[in-house]
Amino acid sequence: MNLDEEKLFAARLRAVRSRPYLATALFALHVVQSRQVPTMAVDRHWRCYVSAAFVDRTPLEELAGVWVHEVSHLIRDHHGRSDRYAAKHELTGPGERLRMNIAADCEINDDVFGDGLVAPAGAVQPALLRLDDGQLMEDYLGQFRLGPFTDAFGWLDCGSGADGLDRGWDLGPDGAHGLTAQERDAVRFRVAQGITASPGDVPQGWRRWAEEAFQPPQPWRELLGAAVRSAASSSGVSEDYTYGRPSRRSAGLPGVILPSLRRRPPRTVVIVDTSGSVSDAELGSAIVEIAAIVRAVGGRRDLVSVMSCDAAAHVTQPLCQAEGIPLVGGGGTDLRAGFAKALRTNPRPDVIVALTDGQTPWPEARPPCRTVVGLFSRPSRWDEDDPDYVPDAPPEWARVVSIGSSA
Repeated sequence: MNLDEEKLFAARLRAVRSRPYLATALFALHVVQSRQVPTMAVDRHWRCYVSAAFVDRTPLEELAGVWVHEVSHLIRDHHGRSDRYAAKHELTGPGERLRMNIAADCEINDDVFGDGLVAPAGAVQPALLRLDDGQLMEDYLGQFRLGPFTDAFGWLDCGSGADGLDRGWDLGPDGAHGLTAQERDAVRFRVAQGITASPGDVPQGWRRWAEEAFQPPQPWRELLGAAVRSAASSSGVSEDYTYGRPSRRSAGLPGVILPSLRRRPPRTVVIVDTSGSVSDAELGSAIVEIAAIVRAVGGRRDLVSVMSCDAAAHVTQPLCQAEGIPLVGGGGTDLRAGFAKALRTNPRPDVIVALTDGQTPWPEARPPCRTVVGLFSRPSRWDEDDPDYVPDAPPEWARVVSIGSSA
């Protein structure tokens, strides 16, 4: 059967009219006809593999929804996130990748359809798995396993662009018409621009994605990654044994299973400066950076604690979700109290991250752990009561970066 390109591309135009902020991404996809693909699927290089039979039997308005669904996997980096989740949880095999595809579909489908965009027949919805809407793929993965509720989705295959597992039909990185990493990032950036330009017309899931993509704390992430790797490689830190992946030495001892040694991400305490000199916008930036910190430690929210501090340290609590972080304060600034309280937590942190405007005294002694200071980037200010006042610079033992700066 020949591919009905006229119908397929008409469906793409319909998708663009329904979701104009996705136009750049939809037109960036290169179509490849394939008899191996059951419906439509994407790879991580932004190729869209299409079954001619599927296009022929699917109504045009539903095809438009499939276009939006498939490109959403790529925009939201579901393949990269699936790879990271699989590595972290030591998951292998096509069954686990199918579960990731289902979870990724739940993240997309809970609010992407409606308002002129028809949900394709058989679209996976969180309610079908007795799950709540509005969650991320990683959240859904922790709430279901393959079983009776997922048997109806055994046919599902959105391709390697959805779950990271290469398919036999993939053209690979050296195949024709794939996008480079820089081109993929440029497409995502243009989509984020379109979403932030008209947030009132965009579903909540897309707004949440755009807020992080349009203001990416990339230098900050690199810094945190270096701090995390340094802390994790320190002697006696972040080591544990697991039977999830037996030691290779077990082969030399028949009948004996030995655990293997693995490293866990370090425990991190984030101290947020909530003094009166810190603006609401800067506190909002702190929330975004905390989300980046969680990603830097492999998504382990249980290893990240957040403390607000002005002249005194306030409640320290494990991070559950960014929306629930209590940032209290509003008085003077003395982060020394925050550092002292962080070091008294049990177990003691491997990394302390301080997000501040810098107008604070600092601990005289170097803490016995890795320390990172994020300075809110802003013009210099002067104190009318003391025009010669200059805040103390962060100590030399801290790694410092300007939040919001490309430096």
